[in-house]
Amino acid sequence: MPTLGVAVAILDNNCILLIKREDFEVWALPGGAVDAGESLARAAVREAREETGLRVSLTRLVGVYSRPHWDHGGDHVVLFASIPSGGVLLQDSDGEVLDARYFERHELPEALVPWHRQRIDDALDDVGGGVAWSHTTIWPFAQGMTREEIYNLRDRSGLSRQQFYVRYLACTMKEAHLDVGDG
Repeated sequence: MPTLGVAVAILDNNCILLIKREDFEVWALPGGAVDAGESLARAAVREAREETGLRVSLTRLVGVYSRPHWDHGGDHVVLFASIPSGGVLLQDSDGEVLDARYFERHELPEALVPWHRQRIDDALDDVGGGVAWSHTTIWPFAQGMTREEIYNLRDRSGLSRQQFYVRYLACTMKEAHLDVGDG
């Protein structure tokens, strides 16, 4: 079954807030899965709060980003732009986050989830509403592997978390194209 998630570009003074994920020690936009019975907007606000400690006000829909060949039949993420409206950075975060920091476009970290670069650029470029990107990424693990099984594989691999990520997940990034729904 395809997954549906949200991501949040928290913008402040031409900078974007990124989180350093605990699972692979790479930088990413805050976000996660949409819970049953939850709207996309509500999920975005919740995920921002859980992962950063900040309350946010959503300012626009940036776009929809799809990886139709990803695990479990595809992964689809809706990206919202937002501004901080309260809270304290990383206070009461959920433990999935090692660090959170604002970056200007020219200083984005090298250890960045590759498919988040397009999302970050779109958010910083004020793209809004009608963009849908599709990434031709292939899931590198056996279909149906749970997150726990992947983490166990990571921990047994002898690689650092970041090395594991680069070897198995970042290398699957082939290309991105604007999905115009023509097929």
